[in-house]
Amino acid sequence: MAAPRAVLLLSGKRKSGKDFVAEQLRSRLGPAVCCVLRLSAPLKERYAEEHGLDFQRLLDASAYKEMYRQDMIRWGEEKRRADPGFFCRTVVEGVAQPVWVVSDTRRLSDVEWFRDVYGDVVQTVRVVASEETRKRRNWVFVAGVDDAESECGLDQGVAFDWVITNDGDELSLDGQLEALLQSVRSRL
Repeated sequence: MAAPRAVLLLSGKRKSGKDFVAEQLRSRLGPAVCCVLRLSAPLKERYAEEHGLDFQRLLDASAYKEMYRQDMIRWGEEKRRADPGFFCRTVVEGVAQPVWVVSDTRRLSDVEWFRDVYGDVVQTVRVVASEETRKRRNWVFVAGVDDAESECGLDQGVAFDWVITNDGDELSLDGQLEALLQSVRSRL
């Protein structure tokens, strides 16, 4: 595995559009250059294995996933306490593209692990959307989820390199993404 030239750590609240932004970045750079990594994928895979659940159904934005979300959060926190870099190490195994977009960075320990391992190639990107926009995207506040570390862990303590506003204005989003991509391309 070659060392990455750029690692973009995306964070943001549920329904802010992190996955959409990640896919836009991959699409514009191309899959040979950019891959999207999801820290939740190895978490969900291990959780599904240990609990006899359908891993694929835990990956989508379904009611199935929501039924298990709080327990998955609790279980993931236990794993992280035992080994803060476990999910980070697992997700980067075998990645060959020079640009990595981590679409679901949620904790300071994730940011610290990537910065410790990959240094100056790491950039933090906060994806924001108004509460009104998130509600239009079917967000509803859930106690124990939206006030948990998995949603609030990066609300403070990180000076983000980029803040991308994703409230549905395509022209504005395009300009913000192009500025970020210009910075990424300068590293290639």
